[in-house]
Amino acid sequence: MPLQNRVDPFGALFASRARGMLMGNRGGRFHTDDQNLTSRRWASRQWICCVLEFKNRQRDVWGRYYTELFFLDEVTAFAAGHRPCFECRRKDAERFATLFSGKTTRASSSSMDKVLHAERLSGKAKRIHRRKLDTLPDGAMVVLDGGSFAIRGKRLLRWTPSGYAGSKPRPRGIEVDVLTPPSTLAVLARGYAPHWHPSAAC
Repeated sequence: MPLQNRVDPFGALFASRARGMLMGNRGGRFHTDDQNLTSRRWASRQWICCVLEFKNRQRDVWGRYYTELFFLDEVTAFAAGHRPCFECRRKDAERFATLFSGKTTRASSSSMDKVLHAERLSGKAKRIHRRKLDTLPDGAMVVLDGGSFAIRGKRLLRWTPSGYAGSKPRPRGIEVDVLTPPSTLAVLARGYAPHWHPSAAC
């Protein structure tokens, strides 16, 4: 039975045999010794997304130190409220942090984590942001017709745990519920190119 370690665009954790492109964590451990979740869904405000392999390290998933999580792709991780890791994804993290600040110097990890934590949660629930669909950048994730959709050009790609399954034209002149935090939307609008799952090319 797979662990409840996959992350959907709402930031919820679920079990699936589907494989993702990235892993990550939420600042530490919040699972039990018998590999079940506690009532918590994060250990700290440091929510990061990482590469699956780094320096040949072998991880004991849901072992002593971290509750490892897995994402379909970076677009999904961003929607859930995560940011790139500075250790295993240094180049991406530095670009993200510079665009996050909107200046020539990059934002610090702690300052980003503080802002993102306020933007991704309302108490313990996912915080939803209302925006005009026309204004949103590629890589933003929205809720439409009861499903999660990623914006890519003039299309909306329907999210599933195993990949993007079909698309539809991007409507104009409407407001939608946005899952991606506002600060990450700004990063995307300023030119950050997220890592997409191969199915997004369909």
